[in-house]
Amino acid sequence: MDQPLILEVCVDSIESAIAAQRGGAHRIELCSALADGGVTPSCGLIEAVRKQVDITTHVMIRPRGSDFCYSDLEFQAMQRDIVMAKEAGADGVVLGILDLDGRVDVPRTKQLVALAKPLRVTFHRAFDMSFDLLESLRDLQNTGVHCVLSSGGKQTAVEGSETLKRLVDAADGTIGIMAAGGITESNVAQLLEQTGVREIHASLRSIVASPMRHQNRGVSLGTAQGREYERSVVDEEKVRSLLLAASAVKGKIKSTA
Repeated sequence: MDQPLILEVCVDSIESAIAAQRGGAHRIELCSALADGGVTPSCGLIEAVRKQVDITTHVMIRPRGSDFCYSDLEFQAMQRDIVMAKEAGADGVVLGILDLDGRVDVPRTKQLVALAKPLRVTFHRAFDMSFDLLESLRDLQNTGVHCVLSSGGKQTAVEGSETLKRLVDAADGTIGIMAAGGITESNVAQLLEQTGVREIHASLRSIVASPMRHQNRGVSLGTAQGREYERSVVDEEKVRSLLLAASAVKGKIKSTA
């Protein structure tokens, strides 16, 4: 099977978006607060990124961190954020809603998919937190969602590779399965061969020190102390290296870069 590989890189800044594009990524997932798993970015950030990069940009629609069971007010916020993302130039949105029992909230998901049209919709890793992955996949096949982001229900995609393969087989081309979780140049080729996925989601980051000359190390403003003067930024060389490693799976995939 000779299908193109799609590499989506998760970014939370203009700098990371530019680095992802320079490294050869085909798509970015734009969000904020990656330490909380990603939440909806500001309209200003979306517009700024769209002015700087040409590759496809999907925007996270998530009103807060923690679980994926949302109140009516939070659901209304998600609806408003989808409209905002469309107006700001997004090519797609990334979302996920579960009910109290950990199953896909099908009615609400359908509402958001309808609101997002004609944008593409990815159901994010709320999927991995659901009660039963194969049942959740069947539910999502009836919602209009285009793609599911998953590690196979494990911490990393490598650990969940057997389940990812079952998901790819069960989807049978009706919905995309995008692998995520700890994917690097050292394991991407094995993962592609073992699972049959043709879309991968990765962070590919390096720590960058703050250029500030004055630093007050006696104050921490976040929950992770000492992080005010360093940032995690997409490393374009890591993006290139992952794509090069993936291209080694000859005769099975090809990069569209």
